[in-house]
Amino acid sequence: MFNAITHSQMYVLDQDEALDFYVGKLGLEVTADIDMGFMRWLTVGVPGHPERQILLERPGAPAMSEETAEQVRELVTKGAMGGWFILTTDDCRKTYERLLEKGVEFTEEPTERPYGIDCGLRDPFGNRIRLTQPKG
Repeated sequence: MFNAITHSQMYVLDQDEALDFYVGKLGLEVTADIDMGFMRWLTVGVPGHPERQILLERPGAPAMSEETAEQVRELVTKGAMGGWFILTTDDCRKTYERLLEKGVEFTEEPTERPYGIDCGLRDPFGNRIRLTQPKG
């Protein structure tokens, strides 16, 4: 029936700040940045993999009323609406060190797991991200 997941969504409070983090620090690439009038459609993805994109969405119209959007923004600010995703890497420890140098806030250092090595970080809005070096 289905053959792919193409888009996921993360709430961010400021799309320009999100670009600085996801592109400037993490090294993802912009896959779309479109002013649709009623909203900015801003997606990022792993370089060379445009088939999987993350929508960096500011809570608001047209998906919700301003009253609801304000409530969602408050929850995002508190870290209560944080989404999450996992990025894979060939060298988790090296990626961790490189991102530390760029000022990325980590919640967990690289740790050996049954499935490989991984660590945790947050974006500026409280969304959780894991970096995983799968066993191979």
